[in-house]
Amino acid sequence: MKRIVFWFDVISPFAYLAFERLPQVLEGCSYEVQYRPVLFAALLNHWGQKGPAEVEPKRAWTFRHVAWLAHAHGIQMRAPRLHPFNPLPLQRLALACCADGDMPNRRIVEVLMHHVWHGGDDATDTARLAALAADLAPLRDPASDAVKAQLRALTDEAITKGLFGVPSFELDGRLFWGLDALPMLRAVLQGDPWFDGPAWQKAGAPRAGVSRTPR
Repeated sequence: MKRIVFWFDVISPFAYLAFERLPQVLEGCSYEVQYRPVLFAALLNHWGQKGPAEVEPKRAWTFRHVAWLAHAHGIQMRAPRLHPFNPLPLQRLALACCADGDMPNRRIVEVLMHHVWHGGDDATDTARLAALAADLAPLRDPASDAVKAQLRALTDEAITKGLFGVPSFELDGRLFWGLDALPMLRAVLQGDPWFDGPAWQKAGAPRAGVSRTPR
């Protein structure tokens, strides 16, 4: 059985859609999933990027696109009232629901995703966060130094591995990014020979190109 590491931040609508779609796309395959929370903002900062919601035309397109994808796939989705928001309390809560060193299971991630992407409410509203914590009954204090350090360590690990966005999937030493990569995961799990030949390495090899000069 293959292990897929699902790197996520609940702030990402694509991470939510991928979370919902993954069981259907990979139906019939032999695999297990480990869910690992990271901070998307830290990935963006490391690689010198802006988030989609920070570029107004891109924000408008992103939310139209994800609304269409949710409609097309029959996934319940209503974006939170405020976006972007600070996902730190939610990402820490995911880890606080586990013993030290463990990762959240699918139910925990599902509750967190639905908190954000169902209902259209403020994901960081104090009362809603308190009710969420009461429902999940974390084993550890989400604000503890240990939980904070674990989330930082996971984010640092993700950066070291080359992650630049969420959702990202790690399988057999390879990284796959985005909702659109789910069919690629299925192909790997089903033994598509493309991944065993030179095509994977050749396609991602460095190549010459024009560098943009900052103004």
